[in-house]
Amino acid sequence: MVDILHRVGVKSSVAEVYTALTTIEGLSGWWTTNTKGEPGAVDGVTTFTFGPGGFDMKVLELDPGKRVLWEVVEGPEEWLTTHVIWDLEQVDDWAIIHFKHEGWKDPVEFMSHCSTKWAVFLLSLKSLLESGQGAPDPNDTTISNWH
Repeated sequence: MVDILHRVGVKSSVAEVYTALTTIEGLSGWWTTNTKGEPGAVDGVTTFTFGPGGFDMKVLELDPGKRVLWEVVEGPEEWLTTHVIWDLEQVDDWAIIHFKHEGWKDPVEFMSHCSTKWAVFLLSLKSLLESGQGAPDPNDTTISNWH
């Protein structure tokens, strides 16, 4: 198994990051405008739809201001049963996001694409929290024919 890892600092509080990860308004502001579901409830499922497809994430764990854990229950075969983990820590006036998309069976080309797209969307999250304006799908940076 292999994992995608990123670390991003945001001039914000971990409470604001947590809200952006656990509300429809927050998620729609940085990841995809087409977001529906229950991101703020353990066992809730949230559907994220993009131009080329989408994902359903089941919330496995919520620890306010500290951790959000999702399991992919619908989506591309490579994503199924993987986990998306957001560990948060406050360091002075920075919220540090330790991001992990874990459990990929193989380091396939699609994983490389997804790693770059996660980075794009993490920067969108940073922008949303620092300036009030994210770049969610369909307004995100296109990096290839996979979007």
